[in-house]
Amino acid sequence: MSEVPLLEVTGLATHFHTRAGVVKAVDGVSFSLKRGEVMGLVGESGSGKSITGFSIIGLIDPPGRVENGSVKLEGRELVGLEPAELRKIRGKQISMVFQDPMMTLNPMLTIGAQIRLALEAHEKVSGAEARRRAVAALAQVRIPDPEGKVDFYPHQFSGGMRQRVAIAIALLHRPKLIICDEPTTALDVSVQAEILAEMKELVAELGTALIWISHDLAVVASLADHVCVMRYGKIVETGRTLDVLTRPQHPYTQALLDALPSRAEPGTLLAGGAGAEAAPPPRIAADATTTTGDTAHYVQIEHVAKRFAQTPGLFRKLAQKLGLAKSPDAVQAVDNVTLVLKRGEALGLVGESGSGKSTLGRVAAGIYAPDSGRVRINEAPVMSAGDRPHKVTTRVQTIFQDPFASLNPRMTVGDSIAEGPLAHGLIERAQAKDYVRQWLAAVGLDPAFATRYPHQFSGGQRQRVAIARALAMQPDVVVCDEPVASLDVSIQAQIINLLIRLRQELDLTLIFISHDLSVVRHLCDRVAIMYRGRIVESGPAGEIYERPQHDYTKRLLAAVPVLPSAPVN
Repeated sequence: MSEVPLLEVTGLATHFHTRAGVVKAVDGVSFSLKRGEVMGLVGESGSGKSITGFSIIGLIDPPGRVENGSVKLEGRELVGLEPAELRKIRGKQISMVFQDPMMTLNPMLTIGAQIRLALEAHEKVSGAEARRRAVAALAQVRIPDPEGKVDFYPHQFSGGMRQRVAIAIALLHRPKLIICDEPTTALDVSVQAEILAEMKELVAELGTALIWISHDLAVVASLADHVCVMRYGKIVETGRTLDVLTRPQHPYTQALLDALPSRAEPGTLLAGGAGAEAAPPPRIAADATTTTGDTAHYVQIEHVAKRFAQTPGLFRKLAQKLGLAKSPDAVQAVDNVTLVLKRGEALGLVGESGSGKSTLGRVAAGIYAPDSGRVRINEAPVMSAGDRPHKVTTRVQTIFQDPFASLNPRMTVGDSIAEGPLAHGLIERAQAKDYVRQWLAAVGLDPAFATRYPHQFSGGQRQRVAIARALAMQPDVVVCDEPVASLDVSIQAQIINLLIRLRQELDLTLIFISHDLSVVRHLCDRVAIMYRGRIVESGPAGEIYERPQHDYTKRLLAAVPVLPSAPVN
């Protein structure tokens, strides 16, 4: 007699009823999961993978509802259960870990108080027992000094530590099933590797089944026994992870694999990403891009240091004056960094969160003034001298990670793109409309989109707008700060292709900041590794990746999840 599956999903259909019509977010999905098994659910944004997870656990709110199908946990039907019955199952038998741990954690309560509330939801515990179990839960997910950290608030933890706390809460009642929705997307490779290793150990130790929802195929390959590939609400391919990722049968699965930088020769256009067919950028006046200095030392970052001192509040200032408190320690974000870039070169700046790479990028772009040292482009300073330094050149521009945060939601994208060039006299007002249309075409967007607002674009389209806005300032140097970190693989491939093409056409010099080492390897000529504010290793990308010298570089590269190799025909 065969074992009854722990979870059996049959013909699941979840629809959202909107003014524009019915959206079939999940459209007839079926799969089963045994005890202790790990299943990867992969697909791009909008494929329905997260809604599938929410449907299993009963977290679909109006205008969405489960229209059809069955979800059975150990033979018990969950679809149609009363909310009170579902609450008894949530957190005890099925737990969920979200992409953003702050969705799980209350910023007003200590971690210990939150764990106590999670325990009290399903059992009676004394305060002392709740604290003991909270400490044990934090120790289980390898949080250092759990006895002390249990009294911390969420903001006192790093992103990786917060995610560990969320996992600790999910494991409290030793659930039969855990659903993880992109829980390592925003984490560094080394922190991600630690959490993946811990999840493997915990699944083996507790016999818990795991659904790992992700768009990162390499992460799924390192964790899952079998995988389901979703597109447009349907499962288009399923099978053992090794089989699906090395011998894909469906064209969509093959396209996802083709879009990965690790599968292509560095510097080449990615097969899975459109963008090569975009229009050429507008012609720029010759004097805007004239290089007069040494092209081998085009960008010079010389002995740059940057510290951040915490600004004390009123009571802290009073306490300091009375000698009752010390002034807070300053954080040395960048510590005596020197880098030189050639004209047209792409430098990858790699390191974990807190390594100082984004701060260095902002100093290079003239957003932050360095405490000491200087930045020059083509022998001209980026910042003015004196007590109140400010940016004095438009030759360096920045593309940020979150384009929605860097675009004014009250301005059309056309006005956002034209604003800088008009303010700096790069174009006349009569030229603005045509100039914006040319730049939108250059980044592969319809020029008619100029009258739209940022909220009317997808994430990938917004990033194209942000690239157009930065390049409309006619820079020679572009600082790219994690510009593809939150994008799906095919959208990421489109943006990478766009950057490769525009770099060639405009002879751009790039400082590319990222914690995704495969993207840096594909896009950059040289790599500099940052650790605690210093450059610990730099050199040609091929040499750094194939023969790393510094222990920190070796650890970073070892932590990168790797896809299984395709069989040789």
